[in-house]
Amino acid sequence: MPGPALGWIPGELAALEAKGLRRGLEPITGAQGPVVSIGGRELVNLCSNDYLGLAADPRLRQAAAAAAGRLGAGAGAARLVVGDLELHHELEARLARMKGTGSALLFSTGYHVNAGVPGALVGPGDAVFSDAWNHASIIDGCRLSRAGVHVYRHRDVEGLSALLAASRARRRLVVTDAVFGMDGDAAPLREIVEACERHGAMLYLDEAHSTGVLGPTGAGLAEALGVTGRVDVLMGTLGKALGSFGAFVAGSSELTGWLVSRARTFVFTTALPPSACAAALAALDVLEGEPERRTRLGALSARMKGGLEALGFPMEGVVAPIFPVVLGEEARALEASRRLREQGFHVKAIRPPTVPRGTSRLRVSLTASHTAAQVDGFLSALRDVV
Repeated sequence: MPGPALGWIPGELAALEAKGLRRGLEPITGAQGPVVSIGGRELVNLCSNDYLGLAADPRLRQAAAAAAGRLGAGAGAARLVVGDLELHHELEARLARMKGTGSALLFSTGYHVNAGVPGALVGPGDAVFSDAWNHASIIDGCRLSRAGVHVYRHRDVEGLSALLAASRARRRLVVTDAVFGMDGDAAPLREIVEACERHGAMLYLDEAHSTGVLGPTGAGLAEALGVTGRVDVLMGTLGKALGSFGAFVAGSSELTGWLVSRARTFVFTTALPPSACAAALAALDVLEGEPERRTRLGALSARMKGGLEALGFPMEGVVAPIFPVVLGEEARALEASRRLREQGFHVKAIRPPTVPRGTSRLRVSLTASHTAAQVDGFLSALRDVV
């Protein structure tokens, strides 16, 4: 039992349980993959962000092990102290090349990037403009910046433009996800770029779910739409399609130079371990050398999208291997997740506050390692459940 000062927690946990909002941890046995073992059962894994199926790839494992053997298990400190490794600089150069920018800077997590970078670019007397469906880390970063926060309706460029036109702030920063992680739809990026240019605002694009997936080379949504050079800040992660761990910002050398001195979540945290950097470098090799992985992922995604539409779930906005099966109430989503598990499929129920109340859902995601038979099997099981 908690001590007297924490005596309020059991009651609050019981209240969350009654509302279907309590979370719990559920370890898998073995490596990440299209099939995972949970509680002694083999389940088709339709929850992962390992879009290219690289998290357990032997090449990434070997690169990580070799780097750990050569350079140790950890970086030892923040990079501005003594944790700066040549491997960090090598990876940053590769990421900048992949993104088509002059520079890149590694952060320890995507949350660190989104929580820390806005506050390095805007502050009191400035304004930040955020899509209503942006990730929680972006919401926190906007608040932490201490700038005035203006939330515009999801993908509403006209609303954003009106807010920008009315703003008299010293600096203005627009922040948006490229692909929204709970819905699989994309920001209207060309139109947002034009609005930012028209009103003199900086643009910050979170490409966590599009890096490695979209674009001719897998660089992301900005590459897919040909606007890379018109986006001021490109954020990406190493822990989704690239199968490793960590995150980065790509942009001009002036931008990354400023962040080295002013982004608190870079300055005051331990650097990425050598193993994560080496695994990410190996993943970039695969991304460049095996475009067929993205082709296979695209074909599987089209199959899943068509099957879900046939079951009556709207998917017209989906551009990435993320499929929202919206069921409404929390209890219904939890029950569907439970019944799908009985049929051999691991799909988590996503509930408020991650998604708006009344839109609880199954968030279905695919990787290049899944098979057509697994997609068809899931669609058949879902038909029985809903």
